[in-house]
Amino acid sequence: MAADPTVPTAGGPPEEGVSLHLLGGFRLLRDATPIVVPRGLQRVIALIGLRPGATRSQLAGLLWPDASEERALSSLRTALWRLRQDPCCPMTVAGDTVRLDPAVRLDVDDLVGTAARVRDGDDPRTAAGALAAGRHDLLPGWYDDWVLLDRERLRQLRLHMLEEVAGHHLTAGRHGEALEAALEAMAAEPLRETPHRLVVRIHLAEGNAFEAVHAFYVYRDLLRRELRLEPSPAMSALLDDTLAPIRQASREPVADRPSPAGRRA
Repeated sequence: MAADPTVPTAGGPPEEGVSLHLLGGFRLLRDATPIVVPRGLQRVIALIGLRPGATRSQLAGLLWPDASEERALSSLRTALWRLRQDPCCPMTVAGDTVRLDPAVRLDVDDLVGTAARVRDGDDPRTAAGALAAGRHDLLPGWYDDWVLLDRERLRQLRLHMLEEVAGHHLTAGRHGEALEAALEAMAAEPLRETPHRLVVRIHLAEGNAFEAVHAFYVYRDLLRRELRLEPSPAMSALLDDTLAPIRQASREPVADRPSPAGRRA
């Protein structure tokens, strides 16, 4: 690993300005200056960040799943030795466990912390930051099993967080903010019904029947086209009262309708 030559690298553990970014791609920064890390060591650092306090055996088994335990542990020892030779080393080793240095800021931790604060509802300022948190997938282009597992875990965490933000705003009558969060969730997963259902509820709460009906049919057409499915009964029920007069009129027999002559009379 090597930092930009204009940035001092001598010294002990990582400074307060060191950050590790795994969302949207691997980046290790020191005071906003990228640190060059070979791809093989990127995998080691990323896994240590995602599995805090993991044992050497656990790390070796995940990083080299096809190798024997002895060979995997040997490869890990070599990788850790290489990392610890660098003054920008972002990790600490205590006995059999390896973790990021406490001074290193991890963007995944920021996302998890934001989701927890939204869930607890104890900080109204959190909602604004929730929209941007975790907007990018974990390590795109990496296909290790442990990456795929955590990528889906964080994707689901963010979707639920955005839906909670939208629900909180809707309950408080902040319809604009609720719609923004619901649309952010919809953009992240267009086929997921929950954010579409929230959008319909928000429009109905504002008294915008046309927008609610339009949002419903846009989602219904998307679902039919992509999956050949229909919206759930729970979503359809949201518009029962709004669509009831239209459905009743469409079912009304022609014979029961007054003729034009009758209306003139």
